[in-house]
Order: sequence, then structure tokens, then C-alpha cells
Amino acid sequence: MTDDIGAFVPGPRVRVEGRTGGPLQGLTFAAKDLFDVAGVPTGGGNHDWPTGRPVPSRHSWAVQTLLDAGATLIGKTITDEVSLGILGENAFDGTPVNTRAPGRVPGGSSSGSAAAVAAGLCDTALGTDTGGSVRVPASFCGLYGIRPTHGRIDVTGMLPQAPTSDTTGWFARDAETFARVSSVMLGEAIPTVLPTRLIVAVDAFGFADANVAAALQPMVKRLATLIGSSREEVMAPPGLSAWARAQRMLQPVEAYNTFKSWLDERNPRFAFSVAKALVMGSLVPPAEQAWAQLMRQEVRARVAYLLPAGTILCLPTTPFPAPLVGQALSVLDPLRDRITCLCAQGGHAGHPQVSLPGTTVDGLPVGLSIIGPRGSDATLVAVAKALEATT
Repeated sequence: MTDDIGAFVPGPRVRVEGRTGGPLQGLTFAAKDLFDVAGVPTGGGNHDWPTGRPVPSRHSWAVQTLLDAGATLIGKTITDEVSLGILGENAFDGTPVNTRAPGRVPGGSSSGSAAAVAAGLCDTALGTDTGGSVRVPASFCGLYGIRPTHGRIDVTGMLPQAPTSDTTGWFARDAETFARVSSVMLGEAIPTVLPTRLIVAVDAFGFADANVAAALQPMVKRLATLIGSSREEVMAPPGLSAWARAQRMLQPVEAYNTFKSWLDERNPRFAFSVAKALVMGSLVPPAEQAWAQLMRQEVRARVAYLLPAGTILCLPTTPFPAPLVGQALSVLDPLRDRITCLCAQGGHAGHPQVSLPGTTVDGLPVGLSIIGPRGSDATLVAVAKALEATT
């Protein structure tokens, strides 16, 4: 298959046939270049990362699971360098084309995976989500995307960044495919019983651009009708920016600790924004780290309080549609900060979150997210299926 959008890692394309007779037979998938594929170097989005490392001899758990279920792997996809990015622009491999929003970023760091699914090059694709790297490209590319309950999915063979936040996720264009893949990855059937209570996070909607909040209202109303009971709540009483500040401290510190031996031994090449994130992670004082850990505990307590069994919460996945490609760092840095304000609860609380497509702003996709109690991943997928049926 021709890659006209630059979604796949440059070089010979890998293809591995899925098992005959599995529940995903006939589907194709791609894997972000953080997942090991036997016999293929794991590039990590940085041309210095594979140097001196053995080529994997086994598939990652996520790749093997999809192959065993019958899906066929058709390639490895571009990622932001070592997953340290949220917009999808890679200085080494380029920016995959967002066919749903031409001239705009696909979102990162699972940029190639989202772009490939949006363009119809494969049915589903594996991504990772630490600070929003499945949820954001799902929103920008008009896809279904899931950040599962933290710790639920086996991450063996997945290049880590910040382990207390890292998860494996996946994308699909339609709810039926999303449900089929999710059932396999989660290891359970998608239920038919839906939640009975919906919370609308008013602070998150107020934080999003006004036209985004307005565009999502019809979806919120359909969701409220589907669930049958809804109320408004403030999600983050200390402020969304306080939650984001804590995530911006903890995640880079962990990332620096993950890569510091490599940095010391190899002095690798990076784009400035990636190098800056690692440097900042090395400089966060212990007192600030302690504050951020306390804030993480507050976030976990608040989200758990809001989401007892049978309850889900909705919010805009991103505060705006995909930004233009190639903008100056001085323009992009504030946008990254705003994105983190709506995504930080994922890394902090570890609850499952699904981004739902279904609306646009000036022709550009934006997603509506639903969050549930820990372990309710399959229920969120069921809501996604039921909501698509109402359109």
C-alpha cells in the first residue's frame, strides 16, 4: 500500500500476517514505532535511539495480541521523538499528513498511527498515551481513541517514557471496529448495559475555545439522553492549570530518569523542544516534585469521588482543533500547555478515557471525551457504540 501521507517509518515496510480464524481476521493494523516487532529495529522516533541496541527477537505484547486475534500488521508508524511531543511534528521523520484537517498537525506522539487510520490505510493502529498521545490525535484526526485504565494493558515490549503515566492505546474510524479491537485488547466482551449517570465537566467546557464548546453541545445532549441522567460539576476545584502544572513536573522528571543513561552515554541528537523537556525534567527541585505528588493524590481522590460505579464524565478532548503545521515554538508552547490542562487527569488518576468523534469546528474535527471508573474501559466502548447508533 502506498504511503502518500508520510505516516509510516521510512524504509522497507514490515508486514506480518495475522492468525487465520481469529476475531479480527480481515482487519489490518499499524504499530507506533515504540512497539517491538520481531526482526525490526524499534526506532522510537529518533535516529540515534536504535544505535547499539539489539533488534527485538519477539513482538511486543500489544502487537502479538492483535496478530493472534487475526489482524495483519502492515507497518510501523512515525512518532514524536521518544514519545515526547503532543502535536506530531518530528524533526527526523517529518509530520504525517492529517487528511481530516489538511495543513494541520495530526497530533502526537501517536501521529503516524492516527494519520494512517484517518486516511484509511489501515483499520486500527496502536499508539501510546502518557500525557495525551492517543487522546489528542484522536481529537485532531476525527477518530475513536482510548487511553485504558493505567496498568490494565501489558506494556511488555513498549518503549517507556514515564511509567506511572504510560499506557497502550488504539484508534479506529468507526465504533464497530473500535469495539472489536477493544474487546480483544481488553480481554472481555463489550457489555450492553450502559452507565446511568453523566457528569458534564463545566470547567473543562469553559476552558475550551467557545466555538469548540458550542460545537460539542449536540453530542453532549445526545449523550445525556442516552444515559438518562446528567448534572454539571467542576472537575478540578484547584484549577485545571494546577493539575497540568503537576503533570508537567512529574512526567518530564520520569522521562529524564528513563533516558538519562542513554543521554549520558550517547549524547543523542534531538529537536530543541524535546531536548528542552528532558533538561527541564532534570532540573525540577525535590520540593516541587513533592508538591506535584501531593497534587496527583488530590486528583486521584477527586476523580474517584466524581466517578462511582455507573457514572461517566464528559469533557472536550482538546480545547481547540488541530493547529497549523510548522508554527514557531513561541506559538506552539502555549498551545501545548492548554492541551495539558484538559489531559492531565489521565496521567494523574489513571482512569479510562475514550475520545469520540462526531463534530467539527470550521470543518476541523474535535473530540468529546468520556471518562469512567477504573476498570470500566469496556463500558466506555459500549457508550461509544450506542452513541454512534443515535446519529
